[in-house]
Amino acid sequence: MNKEKKRLPLTGGSSLLVIFSVLCLTVFAMLSLSTVKADLRIADASVQAVEEYYAADFEAERILGLLRAGQIPEGVKQEGSLYAYLCPVSETQALSVVVRVNKEEYQIQQWKVVTTTEWSPQEYLDLWIPESEE
Repeated sequence: MNKEKKRLPLTGGSSLLVIFSVLCLTVFAMLSLSTVKADLRIADASVQAVEEYYAADFEAERILGLLRAGQIPEGVKQEGSLYAYLCPVSETQALSVVVRVNKEEYQIQQWKVVTTTEWSPQEYLDLWIPESEE
């Protein structure tokens, strides 16, 4: 009697390779998703910052128009022909404007974003001090 051994197809190695590939693709897909979410948060924060800045810029231009028309709005400090005012941009920033107005002419001396909160330095630094060797 002729005994033939039936050989099973070798599918173990290829199955492991396919499983490994699927796992790698899944991990890369999850990393891509988390990157997209982080980019979206950054983009939303950037949009909000730009909107806040241009709202403050619009208010500063409106006040400048009133100054040129001869009106001094509330919150504007005057020293001779020099006018200074702040337009809030965010909780920690404001648009600082200093302008010299002479009748119809005006000259902008300063138009910049400044920090409105006070900086407080750290009182001490946590340093690692090695134990002395005896």
